[in-house]
Amino acid sequence: MAAAVLMMLTVAATPAFADVTAFIGSTATPANRQVKGIALGVGLLILGFELELAQTGETPEEAAPSLTTGMGNVLLQTPIPVAGIRFYVTSGGGVYRERLGASEETHFAVNAGGGAKITLVGPIRARLDYRVFRLRGEPLHPVVNRIYAGLNIAF
Repeated sequence: MAAAVLMMLTVAATPAFADVTAFIGSTATPANRQVKGIALGVGLLILGFELELAQTGETPEEAAPSLTTGMGNVLLQTPIPVAGIRFYVTSGGGVYRERLGASEETHFAVNAGGGAKITLVGPIRARLDYRVFRLRGEPLHPVVNRIYAGLNIAF
């Protein structure tokens, strides 16, 4: 218990850094479709927290539903950039809405993945990310894969 309290105080004593990411990528389940979104995060040395909204469009001719997600995630990241790259793993949960024609499902989802934030110049970074989503309820596709690239600005 004392070790946990000491760790919490150490993490809380470090300065917090926030960032915002605008991204575009591909949701690959069941067919490749464009995903776009935004994420707002805060980091405390190796621990970070993020809120993310993303939207993938529907492609009826491929029976690929639209997917909108709102996730809260925890990130474990390298404490400092290594050669200008800060690696992370992430996991979290939130809500999703899947639609295809008249069919619609809204429920809880969890996700896990990882990526890197690559320093470009000053507070501007490129961000690469891969996630696997597990959709609860009765979605058409219970496991969804997503990859994206984005522009990240730290402040």
